[in-house]
Amino acid sequence: MTLGPVMLDLEGLELQPQERELLQHPAVGGVILFGRNYESPQQVAKLAADIHALRQPPLLVAVDQEGGRVQRFRDGFFRLPAVGVFAGRYDENPRAALSLVEDAGWVMASEVLSVGVDLSFAPVLDLDLGLSSVIGDRAFHRRPEAVSDMALAWQRGMHEAGMASVGKHFPGHGGVTVDSHHGLPEDGRSLADLELADLVPFERLAHNGMNSVMVAHVMYPRVDAQPAGFSRRWLTGILREGMGFQGVIFSDDLSMGGAEWAGDYPQRAQLALRAGCDMVLVCNQPQHAIEVVESLSGYNDPAAQLRLARMHGRRFPEPETLHASPRWRNATERLARCETDGWLDMDLE
Repeated sequence: MTLGPVMLDLEGLELQPQERELLQHPAVGGVILFGRNYESPQQVAKLAADIHALRQPPLLVAVDQEGGRVQRFRDGFFRLPAVGVFAGRYDENPRAALSLVEDAGWVMASEVLSVGVDLSFAPVLDLDLGLSSVIGDRAFHRRPEAVSDMALAWQRGMHEAGMASVGKHFPGHGGVTVDSHHGLPEDGRSLADLELADLVPFERLAHNGMNSVMVAHVMYPRVDAQPAGFSRRWLTGILREGMGFQGVIFSDDLSMGGAEWAGDYPQRAQLALRAGCDMVLVCNQPQHAIEVVESLSGYNDPAAQLRLARMHGRRFPEPETLHASPRWRNATERLARCETDGWLDMDLE
């Protein structure tokens, strides 16, 4: 059985019988875990193992483990700083900052892999332009060159650990004030303006080993009449043909307010896949997730399946060995000094 085009979420800390049945549907290809699915490293490791044991090849298991406000696995995991804390350090000493950012990417990926989870949706490539509260310190910097440098360093750390990278949110969520979880933001800039700013990190990483992207539910009316996540111009034209990107394209969650533009849930999924997405996410709406899965029963995209198969974790270290290593101790001691106050929950359940 190949990996299908749908990534779903789960209700709680362990698989329920109806979830086991749904996850064996051919249209399903992955599971995303949230804070409600996490109690301890041991519990989530068993949950990931149970998911992987359902099928061959195993389903992808993913999480949002960016650090700062967006970190699903907390108690028992290293508390990662928001990547925005690296901006000032980069301005003062780029070389030292990039070493620290690379450590952060390695720590995040190594610890997530140590509990059997394949990937984290990171790094964030959005620019912190002071407009989007949902992005804010989730972004590395306001300048595209700085974001590119630090995102590449973060990606190097992920790759060293054995995890594929996911650049988000293409083509950039930093230039809007509306939160796409609740509505459809519109960015009125031209393509030429975006190419000089928000698109710079995506293009640079596309040419330097980025394994996948996640697409923003944002409308750019001067570029296309369809939001980026449902736009063939953005995904097939600009990203694949223009930038030469060959990796996986994930939709953002189709349950978000920014996706309502595309119609009911099956319509959202089908439009996103036709535009060029390889996998669509449907979260926090179990009945609609079933509708999407059933609507894609006959869906088959061999190229997408090959791309998705490359997203599995390449190494799964034992937690005890990882946490006892000098590399771990040195990296976490350095990162602990970057912690900032405040810990907001962005589980969005």
